[in-house]
Formats: sequence, C-alpha cells, structure tokens
Amino acid sequence: MGYRSKRYKAEAEKVVKEPVSLPEAVERVKSFNSVKFDQSIECVINLGIDPKQADQMIRGSISLPHGIGKQKKVIAFCADDEVEAAKAAGAMEAGSDELVKKVEGGWMDFDVAIASPKVMGKVGKLGRVLGPQGKMPSPKNGTVTPQVAKAVSEFAAGKIEFRNDAGGNVHAVVGKQSFDNKKLTENIEAFIGHIRKMKPAAMKGTYMKKICISATMSPGVLVAV
Repeated sequence: MGYRSKRYKAEAEKVVKEPVSLPEAVERVKSFNSVKFDQSIECVINLGIDPKQADQMIRGSISLPHGIGKQKKVIAFCADDEVEAAKAAGAMEAGSDELVKKVEGGWMDFDVAIASPKVMGKVGKLGRVLGPQGKMPSPKNGTVTPQVAKAVSEFAAGKIEFRNDAGGNVHAVVGKQSFDNKKLTENIEAFIGHIRKMKPAAMKGTYMKKICISATMSPGVLVAV
C-alpha cells in the first residue's frame, strides 16, 4: 500500500464502512475539504462483467447534466471544408494530413481526438501512438462521427469517456468538490443510470456489484446500489 498522509488517515477514520444513500455519500465526500484546491470527484462502479469477453465490454461517453467543471483540449481530424467549423466549436487544432503528421511526430498536448469518418483511413495509422494513451478516435465512444463540430463542442465542454478496466471497473470524473450537493448528486445519478442501461445481454448474475465515490486526495465512500 502507498504512503497515506495523516490528513488522509484522519478522514478515513470518519468513513462509514457500510454503503450509504447517494445524497449522504456526496455529503460525506464533500466534507473532506482539508486540501487547498478544488478536488475532482470520481465515481467508480464495480461490474459483474467478464472483461475478457468482447460482448461484455462497457465503453462509451456521456454529457453529464452539470458538466465536470473542466474544459478539455480537443483536436479534430477532418476534411478541409470542416476545419473552420471545428475550430469555431472549440477545437485547438483541426485538419487532416498536417495534423496526422504532427501527432505522429509525438505531439500529444490534447485530451480528446475527434475524427470524421472521411479521414479515418489516414488517422488509422496513429493507433500505435494514440491507442496506449486512450486517445484513439472510436465510434463506440462518439469520437468518430460525421458531426465533427457538434462532437468537438460537447467534449470541449466536458463530455466524458469511459471504458471498463481489466477488473471490470468503470470510472469517471463526475464533477468538482465545489459543486453543490444537488448538482453533484444529479451528475452521479446520470452516470450510474447510463451504465445501468448498458448491461450486456450476455452477462449473467449481478451487474452492479459496488459503487464508490471519492475526491482526488480523499477516501472513498460506498454508495448503496
């Protein structure tokens, strides 16, 4: 186990070990405010899926009702006639051949890459560069789309991507500690509800096994499923 500060240990002692209602969990997480910055709040859902089965993979994106309190750096791989609209929507860089070359050369100062289906033939070769970073455009999470400008606008405003890990967990940032309780609760409800609707037809048994919310540098609180 990694080093835990005295502050963290003191806060951990206040955590109720049993799951509590979402409003109560939010209130408890927001009470851990002993650090001097606005912590991000993350929701982790442990699923009963088999991560090794392709037909049980949980992957996608969602725009939360109140955003996540952070602007994202977005680029757009698109045709020349889409560049102006993509930049107007918030893309920091947009284009085709030159942008592909720039990223291929090692430039990675962005959070999300959007791509038009028209240019995916050129973007495909970036898989070995963007794949390990989790930034490769994909139709499954809405980052490959003919509506490039719309996607840029949504992701720049904080639309979140998610995918299950090898342990069957799905996690995402759902807001900031400075959000009021109601907004944070509604964001988390939206995320949980979205994941619940994605239950694979092939999986058997309990789908949502455990839900936990936590702040960047604070202990997690279990939420009643």
